[in-house]
Amino acid sequence: KGRAAVGKQKGKRRNKRTTAKRTALGARDRISVRRVPGQRVFELVHPTCAQERSEDMEEVRAMLEAGEVEIAVEELRWLLGGCRALLEAHQLLGQIALADGDLPLARGHFGHAFKLGTEALPERGLSGVLPADRPANPALFKSAAGLARCLKQPGQPDQAAAGRKR
Repeated sequence: KGRAAVGKQKGKRRNKRTTAKRTALGARDRISVRRVPGQRVFELVHPTCAQERSEDMEEVRAMLEAGEVEIAVEELRWLLGGCRALLEAHQLLGQIALADGDLPLARGHFGHAFKLGTEALPERGLSGVLPADRPANPALFKSAAGLARCLKQPGQPDQAAAGRKR
């Protein structure tokens, strides 16, 4: 398609904000949310690029369990290079940074993961719950908890309360 087709789909113009958001991440890199059939329960749907890296993430978790933190960090960074919406990678990097006492880096990773997950939620809210125990959801909840820990540091209590409310 040529330049004239950009921003149009089947004759309709897209809203600039939606186009900018899709251009920034790309549809392949976006997290979405879906309702579990027959329930008032929702779960995150991770993008294709994240799903394609599930075996790599299993290896990273094994590295961390074996104490190979430096190798795991390099692998996580490499994985994020191919999929910026790999929420669990940001969550794990946030945990590692927090354990190392690097609060700004931890806050950055937890905050980015939290933003990726919450951007998938509709502005009007959900007509049900998004529980932490659904297989696709824990990284979002762990990131929110990690972000709250980072923001609860001295001098930042109001930010921590705002993060928990979201």
